[in-house]
Amino acid sequence: MIAKTAGNPSMAQRIAQRLPTLSPSHRQIADWVLAHPLHAATMPIDELAAAVGVSVATANRFARALDFEGYAQFRAALVLGFETTLAPVEKLRSKLERSAQVADVFAGALADVERNLARTRQSLDPLTCERAVEAVLKAQRVYIVGFGSSSWLGGLLQHSLDAYRDEVHLLATREGASYAAKVLSRVRPGDLLVAIAFPRYLTDTVLLARLARNAGATVLALTDRVASPLAPLADVALYAQTDSQYFANSEASVLALIEALASAVAHRADGPVQAATQLAESVLPWLHTGAGTQLRSEAALPAPRKARRSH
Repeated sequence: MIAKTAGNPSMAQRIAQRLPTLSPSHRQIADWVLAHPLHAATMPIDELAAAVGVSVATANRFARALDFEGYAQFRAALVLGFETTLAPVEKLRSKLERSAQVADVFAGALADVERNLARTRQSLDPLTCERAVEAVLKAQRVYIVGFGSSSWLGGLLQHSLDAYRDEVHLLATREGASYAAKVLSRVRPGDLLVAIAFPRYLTDTVLLARLARNAGATVLALTDRVASPLAPLADVALYAQTDSQYFANSEASVLALIEALASAVAHRADGPVQAATQLAESVLPWLHTGAGTQLRSEAALPAPRKARRSH
C-alpha cells in the first residue's frame, strides 16, 4: 500500500498496530480505508465520514488514534504512496475550487503548453540529440512501444519515421502488451526500441523496455525526467516537460519532441527529398485540391464493372 521506511510504518501497519485498541466506529473507518486506499487519499474529512457513515468528529478521532495530529496529517501520510497517481487529482481539485471563466481555462492550458515547450527545449542536450538520431538511423529494425495516451503518440512517431526508415513497427495494438512481448521476443542486438512513458507510468512499457535491453537492443526513452522508471533502462533518453493543470500530462510537448526527433531524422537520412517526393506521389490521387485532383483520383481507381444484362 504505502511504502514504509524505518520509523515510518505504512498505513496498513499503523492500523494493524492500533487495531486492538480501536473502537467499533474506528474499526469501521479502518476497514473502509484499507479497502479503498486510493479513494480515501483523495477525500476531505466530511466526504470520508459520509462514505463510512460516521461523524466528522469520529473521523478526526480515528486519525488521532493512529498517532496523527489530525485528519490532514493522516491524509497526507496516505497520499505518500500514491504521489504520481494522485497528483493530477489534487491539481484538478484545487483548480475546481477556484472560479474561472472558460476563456481563462483556455488561456491557462495554452500557457502550460508554452511553459512545457520552453522547458523541454532548454533541457535538450546536443550530444543526446545526435545519439538519438543516430540510434534511429543505424538500427536494423525500429520498434515503438507505449500504452494509454502514449500509444497514439507512438503511432505519430511511427507515421513520421516510416518515410525515412524501413522496418518501423508500432507495438501498441488491440492485443495489448502480450503482442508486444511476443514481437520483442525476436529482438536482437542492432535493433532499437523507442519506449514512451509519462506519469502515470505504465508497468507494461517498463517491463518491455527491460526485455529489449536484456536482449541487447538499444533503448531510446521518451519520458519526462531522470526519475522516470524508463531512464535507467535507456541508452539514450529525451525528456519532455508535461505539466498540466487538468490532466495527468499535457501531451503537446511530447508531440513537439516527437516532431523534432522525426525532423532531425529526415534531415540526416539518405535521400530525404526523394523519399518525400515518393510519398507525395503515392498519396496524390487521394488528395483533394480541386477538380483536377478529382479527375486524377478517378483515373487512378479501377473502372467499375458493368452490370450484366439479364437474358
